[in-house]
Amino acid sequence: MLLKNNIKLIKSILGNNKVLTSKEELYCYAQDSTNSGEDCVLPDCVVFVESIEEVQEILKLANKNKIPVVCRGAGTNMVAACTCPFGGIVLNFSRMNKVLEFNPINMTMRVQPGVILNDIKELALKEGLFYPPDPSNYKVSTIGGSIAQSSSGAKSLKYGTTKDYILSLKVVLADGTLVTLGANTIKDAVGYHLNQLIVGSEGTLAIVVEAELKLIPKPETRSVITAYFNSIEEAMQASTEILKSKILPSTIDFMDSNSIKTVENFCAIGLDTSKEALLIIELEGFESSMEYQKNIVLKVLKNNRAEKFEIASDEIEIEKIWTSRRSSFAATARLAPDVVSDDIIVPRDRLAELVIGCKNICKENHLDVCIVGHVGDGNIHPQVALDLNNDDKFKSYLSAKSQMYKLAMKLGGTISAEHGVGKEKVSYIENVLDKNSILIMKQIKKIFDPNNILNPGKIFK
Repeated sequence: MLLKNNIKLIKSILGNNKVLTSKEELYCYAQDSTNSGEDCVLPDCVVFVESIEEVQEILKLANKNKIPVVCRGAGTNMVAACTCPFGGIVLNFSRMNKVLEFNPINMTMRVQPGVILNDIKELALKEGLFYPPDPSNYKVSTIGGSIAQSSSGAKSLKYGTTKDYILSLKVVLADGTLVTLGANTIKDAVGYHLNQLIVGSEGTLAIVVEAELKLIPKPETRSVITAYFNSIEEAMQASTEILKSKILPSTIDFMDSNSIKTVENFCAIGLDTSKEALLIIELEGFESSMEYQKNIVLKVLKNNRAEKFEIASDEIEIEKIWTSRRSSFAATARLAPDVVSDDIIVPRDRLAELVIGCKNICKENHLDVCIVGHVGDGNIHPQVALDLNNDDKFKSYLSAKSQMYKLAMKLGGTISAEHGVGKEKVSYIENVLDKNSILIMKQIKKIFDPNNILNPGKIFK
């Protein structure tokens, strides 16, 4: 717990209007979008920082007094990455939300961590540019959180993930030191790439206060094809054959039968609920190449037993399709009081085994599951609907979760593709990573944060 004089000192640094301390206010920051079934721990205070200097001062105080510091963007992560298991200070970055520089010629944008991803995308589009990473929550999530969790989304098949669009970072270390990592150029071969080390470190190594982003030219046009199959195996085989045909869609997404039915009941757009699997294939590129790409994909679908396929007629239809796909989590929440979304990945040629295996695991544990994912990457999201207050159901869920992780590893995959580790997957990491690599990671953590004040309890026990 923070001593009263520390809170007084924090208020003297920032001002009373930037510090929250009441129980009602703190409760809002004790949780994020994760459904874990565990009792939450309240932070001791929440501070709204507005400058790099304020971040530095808070960290100097925290490091001196060994007070935990947890960064907070929009709180949309699914692994309890910004909860406060040891209390401490929550750094809220919602007021550090400015685009500091936008250079269309260099195709770069320098931003503060609280900028919303959708705002970055919209600003880039005004100059015919494109920021590809698109997690499902991109309309509310922040770039700081996206960097912390190394988020990706549906378009990572063609364009890569957040790490591929970070040129340089300004970070504040645990002792308050400001450091610039990387360079504001497209290529950089000087020294270790420490900026890449920060991406995905979940706020455990340093705190991002500025980021220089790489943009790319916006594709001239796009087209979306929906294809239905009578089996999961056929859908996965079709996905593989599309890629073998030398066509690289920006997205090949997937919905299983339960997801199709649940989403259609939630926001009816005319999905065919009689089929076992749905692929959503998005093509992007020059207008002159679009018919060529579509014809190849349609030929592959016909040759791989697609029962039905449709081409979206216009942008309105495309947005309806993606809105329904992005609504899968909310739709699943209608099936039970709670829904837990997971994130596992395997090599593409083992994907059908993973999906069918996860469905069987949940069935054996008497759990309702909707499975969606980015099958072009080999990445799926089992979304389990249950009542977390029901002890038997909760125990069944924990058993199913462990079994799904074991299955993913058995198939040559791993337990997180884009959600991160946070607090939710801490107990599994030693079964996934090489023991020597974990030792190196812990040594790196010790160098960056010797007093273990930065987001303690995340990634490692």
